[in-house]
Amino acid sequence: MTVQDFDPADRFVAGTVGPAGQRAFYLQASAGSLVVTVGVEKQQVSILADRVNDVLDQLAPAAAVEPGEPGGAPEDTDPLQTPFDEDWHVQTLSLAWDEEAQKVVIECHDHDPDEVDEDADDEVGPLGRNSIRIALTPAEARAFARRSNALVAAGRPPCPFCGSPLDPTGHICPRANGYKR
Repeated sequence: MTVQDFDPADRFVAGTVGPAGQRAFYLQASAGSLVVTVGVEKQQVSILADRVNDVLDQLAPAAAVEPGEPGGAPEDTDPLQTPFDEDWHVQTLSLAWDEEAQKVVIECHDHDPDEVDEDADDEVGPLGRNSIRIALTPAEARAFARRSNALVAAGRPPCPFCGSPLDPTGHICPRANGYKR
């Protein structure tokens, strides 16, 4: 099993490639010359950002200042570092609060860590059982969550009736009996 640890991380961001409706979502962590880019689903980015905000609101509200405010992490609006290839696709995300270090810890796995058989390591090829662990200060975590929420919201607008994304060419809405709007 390969675990890459980013503590501290120089940068940890969510980003996309492609036009709205066809975007591929990625998480990218870097420390020095090491850069890891993993593929994720849009829903994973949205849920992770919401949970990071929940953890910060409960456990470190004073330290988790918004980007741009005094003591906050600078707002990162730069694109993903390119060129890149997706190192692997995330299956499982985990989030924790490290009380001793006062940091948010995010782990991304290409497997379910609860189902890992330690004796089977010899059978797994170089593309299996990868993980990254990113430790972020509360201010860095708040900046990550804010950027991630903005990234998810920048997609196609939702249909006012059913909530499904609207395509530029129209949308067949199930709540309108299939009529295009």
